[in-house]
Amino acid sequence: MSDRYQAFTASPFGKLLVKNLGLPSPVRLRRWEEGAALVDGTVLVTGDGRLAADVRKQLDALEVAHVAEQAPETRYRAVVVDASGLTESSMLGALRDQVAPVLRSLESCPRVVVLGTPPEQTSGAERVAQRALEGFTRSLGKEIGRGGTVQLVYVADGAEQDLSSTLAFLLSPKSAYVSGQVVRVGAHGAVAQAPETDWRRPLEGKVALVTGASRGIGEQIARVLHRDGATVVGLDVPQAASDLQRLTDELDGDWLALDITAKDAPARIAQHLQREHGGVDVVVHNAGITRDKKLANMKSDRWEQVIAVNLTAPERITRALLDEGVLNEGGSVVGVASIAGIAGNVGQTNYATSKAGVIGLVESLRDDLPAGTRINAVAPGFIITQMTAAVPFATREVGQRLNAMAQGGLPVDVAETVAWFASPGSARVNGNVVRVCGQMMLGA
Repeated sequence: MSDRYQAFTASPFGKLLVKNLGLPSPVRLRRWEEGAALVDGTVLVTGDGRLAADVRKQLDALEVAHVAEQAPETRYRAVVVDASGLTESSMLGALRDQVAPVLRSLESCPRVVVLGTPPEQTSGAERVAQRALEGFTRSLGKEIGRGGTVQLVYVADGAEQDLSSTLAFLLSPKSAYVSGQVVRVGAHGAVAQAPETDWRRPLEGKVALVTGASRGIGEQIARVLHRDGATVVGLDVPQAASDLQRLTDELDGDWLALDITAKDAPARIAQHLQREHGGVDVVVHNAGITRDKKLANMKSDRWEQVIAVNLTAPERITRALLDEGVLNEGGSVVGVASIAGIAGNVGQTNYATSKAGVIGLVESLRDDLPAGTRINAVAPGFIITQMTAAVPFATREVGQRLNAMAQGGLPVDVAETVAWFASPGSARVNGNVVRVCGQMMLGA
């Protein structure tokens, strides 16, 4: 679906109004296309912490061009700043000195990635300095403009060599609508070094279950996971069986039609995955519903339906797959939360409660999973779908513009983030909740 306002601002008259009235001017975002280079351009790697050398080695393996020093009149697609060496607040000026000079030398839709050490693994003055990096990256994300993104990656001791999958995602157009996020690598769960993977087909030979797969975001998740090599098992309600079968036939996958809130649903899903596929490697809890009403007017059935589908079912299914050994070694569970679960939303106390609960599920399991098995969540903001197309025009326009990129995201933006979490190369990426929202002005 097209963004009429964005098209208008690209017209001669629209450009004039934007300039004279100070209106939002959304840049057309670069998104990755199959067959393209992972990073189209050169990455500047700067900083003198403990991570820069490993970053360069991993960029070499990804076939990404990079340099260690800024050259005059040279333009860069991205900059990676190793700030792990900042051990007291007086050293934070070095961060400004490393980033500010290169900002005017960045290509359109640039990437800035700052690397640090998890503050909780430090103490004293170092903890102060490392925690300060969050304010720096979030503010720069709202300043950078031109479709750019800024992220902070905290890398735990021992995880220095496990950044490849995260760098591939954050430096490429796959992260087009992800900005202002804090990612932790190696901070949670048992230690298991990430295996080497081909970034083009990281899920080759893997089996992925996607709930709510027949349309919208779920359909796009299924398509992207298939693109990355996975055999996709799509699941949806019986009413959507024809659309579900049509999709999975196209993807040469498998399908299962059932109500995930049914008492026997977890057992049926586990049995099907074990019998037909010998287990499952990736589980994406995408199925979700809304039943909006202000709390004073909300009947109990509206509350219970949303909690049952969005939260209780994913919790029961995940635990069944773990307890029965159906989730294969090194498996990945990805929940679909929402910005509503972080910032709240008028008329959606039931929905926001359920999505905050999905984040709670991540926090509940992240430290108790077998080595290499992980759980993360995506939290979409305003994503343009058939559902949001039915939202009143004024409400829809406000929802799309209240972020640093002044536009709505696409289902593929959520799907690419899910695929990053799903990749075996993300074995040390555990316990994260990443917003796919263009850095909305609401929430942290």
